Amino acid sequence: MKILVALKQVPDTETKIKIAADGRSLDPADVKWITSPYDEYALEEALRLKESKGAEVTAVAVGEDKAKDILRNALALGADQAVLIKSSETGDPMAIAQTVSAFAEGKGFDLLFFGNKGFGSDNGAVGPMVAERMGLAQANLVTKLELGEGTFRAEREGDAGTEIVEGSLPAVITAQRGLNEPRYASLKGIMAAKKKPIEEVDGAAISAMAKVSSMALPPARPEGKKLEGDAATQAATLLNLLKNEAKVL
Repeated sequence: MKILVALKQVPDTETKIKIAADGRSLDPADVKWITSPYDEYALEEALRLKESKGAEVTAVAVGEDKAKDILRNALALGADQAVLIKSSETGDPMAIAQTVSAFAEGKGFDLLFFGNKGFGSDNGAVGPMVAERMGLAQANLVTKLELGEGTFRAEREGDAGTEIVEGSLPAVITAQRGLNEPRYASLKGIMAAKKKPIEEVDGAAISAMAKVSSMALPPARPEGKKLEGDAATQAATLLNLLKNEAKVL
C-alpha cells in the first residue's frame, strides 16, 4: 500500500501576526512556522497504517525551501520519503490542488491524506479538488477510518449524527480532529531524519485563480466596562447600558 500525505506549513497559532509592507501578505519576520494542525492528524493516520499494514508513506509539501522543515519533521515521525514540490503559489487552493494532482498522477497511491483544511486559510478545498481532478472517491472531515480489501469505511460527524461513507480505493481522505492523537518525534527519529534526503521537484507552471488583493488585521476591541457595587446596582447599571448605550433592548 502506498500513501501520500500532503502537508502545509503555517504560522504557529501563538505567533503575533503582522501585515507585510505590500498589504497583501504576512510579514515573515519573527514567525515560527509549523505543520498545519489538521495535517498532523492526516500524517498520524498514515503512520498507523504503515505500522499495521506495512504501508509506504510519502510526505509532500508545496512551497519554497523553508517548507523542508515540516518535511524533515514528517521523516522524524516515521514517513519513508519526503518531497518538496517547488512553487511560489501557496495561497490558492486550486493551484495547490493542480500541483499535487500532477505529482500524484500515475504513481499508484492507494490513499491520499489531507488535513480537512489548512490552518489559517480554512478553505477546506484542496483535498476535495484533488479527488475531483483525479477522479477518486473521497471522504471528508473523517473521525474514524477502516480499510478492507480495496475498500474503505469512514465515519464523520454530521449535523444529524454520525455519517458513514464507504467506497473503493484509491481514495482521498481529509482528517478531522478526533481521528487520532498525533505522536511526538523521538530524539532518535529527529537525528535519523537529518540524514535522510528530501526530494525536490519543480511544480507545474500554474497561475493562481484567486489572489489576495488586500489584508488587514481585525480592529482592536474597545475597552470593557467594569460594573461596581452590589449585585442589584450592577444589574441596574448593566440594564441601563444595554438600553441606552448598546441599544439592544
